Amino acid sequence: MLDYQEKVNANQLNSLALAYVGDAVYEIYVRRHLLQSGKVKPNHLHREGTKYVSAKAQCKVLFRMMDESLLSEEELAVVMRGRNAKSGTVPKNTDVQTYHYSTAFEALMGFLYLTEAIKRLEELILMSFSIVEEKKGGKNE
Repeated sequence: MLDYQEKVNANQLNSLALAYVGDAVYEIYVRRHLLQSGKVKPNHLHREGTKYVSAKAQCKVLFRMMDESLLSEEELAVVMRGRNAKSGTVPKNTDVQTYHYSTAFEALMGFLYLTEAIKRLEELILMSFSIVEEKKGGKNE
């Protein structure tokens, strides 16, 4: 029988396993954010959701966080591990560098979730929403 109270040692997981969890965690927060903002039509939810969970958006968010020195040394180490992970898959709709950095972003989300740093996880997620929702020239990017 599985014991869901048993902790998973995030430091011993490979980066792709962290990214696997982080992808799901971030997706849940994005979906909740969209519902709370009043968007409820399924096709609209999906279209809006991709603005947050796309490799391009996650890469942009991570670059901003790194450029503004918003990540701790430990978080940066997780990001670098995630960026260097060899997935063995080729990205469909983006370049390899963007794909690697989006994997790094997801690994960071997974790491924070599995280490139960929920306050920090939510702080970075809120920051990511702000970055994605920034307007340039009156339009969303």
